[in-house]
Amino acid sequence: MRRILGIALAVLLLGGVVAVALAGGDKTPPTATKTVKVKGVIGSEKSEYFRDPDVVKALADKGYIVKTETSGSWAMDQLALKEFDFAFPGSSEPAPEIEAAAGVKGAQTTKPFFSPLVVIVRSNAAKVLADNNLAKMTGKNSGTLLMGPYLKAAGEDRKWQQLSGSAAYAELTGTVFIKTTDPATSNSGALFLAATSNVANGNSVVSDQAAIDRTAPLMQKLISVQGALEPSTDDPFRAFISGSGEPLILAYESQVASLLQQKPGTGAADNMVVLYPDTTVNSPHTFVPISENAKELGSLLANDPKLRELAVRHGFRPQNGVPEFTAATAAHAAYLNPELTGIRQVSAPTVKILMALAARAKG
Repeated sequence: MRRILGIALAVLLLGGVVAVALAGGDKTPPTATKTVKVKGVIGSEKSEYFRDPDVVKALADKGYIVKTETSGSWAMDQLALKEFDFAFPGSSEPAPEIEAAAGVKGAQTTKPFFSPLVVIVRSNAAKVLADNNLAKMTGKNSGTLLMGPYLKAAGEDRKWQQLSGSAAYAELTGTVFIKTTDPATSNSGALFLAATSNVANGNSVVSDQAAIDRTAPLMQKLISVQGALEPSTDDPFRAFISGSGEPLILAYESQVASLLQQKPGTGAADNMVVLYPDTTVNSPHTFVPISENAKELGSLLANDPKLRELAVRHGFRPQNGVPEFTAATAAHAAYLNPELTGIRQVSAPTVKILMALAARAKG
């Protein structure tokens, strides 16, 4: 009897094991985060951010593989946007045109981060500008470009040789001008016109044809003196860092802050002075979702702590992220103005007005 009971019990136990195996053996492990591949068109100033292996990993951890191509922000609406899942221009002004061209008018745009414009100069040029009251130094490597006096000098076709103290520096010759990008296609060039036209228009946003006519002659001087115009800020910035290029280069603060954080001690910025124009238009990089696949990506870029940290490492200021930016760049405070103290921030004209100004400026 005991033997029979033992055999019966063994059969029951074996049956239980088989039942469990049948019930759960074909179950797969919990599904990992689904990976979505998206393709976007971005301003070149964000290329290094999206190429950063840490950014690639952070996005992959959230289920995204992101491929990008670059374009001037103001030319994105001319692209075959249906080929992209998102567009990411350098400011909010081109976004409505991009939405309309992509057929997604009213899309839920996001502004993950921004960067003000700066003018980078070498120490000799900065000293001459300051000695002639065109700039005000706040430290060895930082200062403010005084837009009123600078534009007056530009309107008079002032040459470096006419500025007191310039004779000591053989490299400072020819007309004083800031090297910008093409204002008809590039965000930084367009916003430079937005800021300078504001000052030229009596510290008021250009909003009608009369104001365009009033400011256009000066805008044309600012642009025509440069010769060939660059499509993005990347090439002029790299030329400056390598020791070539013009004495005054328009750049994004993000380019400077990224260089300082990622290449400390290399000497790349030893002779660089960062001048913040005393009147500026901030540049909120605006994420425009085109396909459903990218609908949540903008919010992720804006709010994910790791991606915000990486944006700061690449020099960008997260929205409402002054403390993050200040903490990350504390070692390089001699170059930067985290609080944008003393800077007047103005609105840009409408796209129609700004493009009309750009057309007039280019002649």
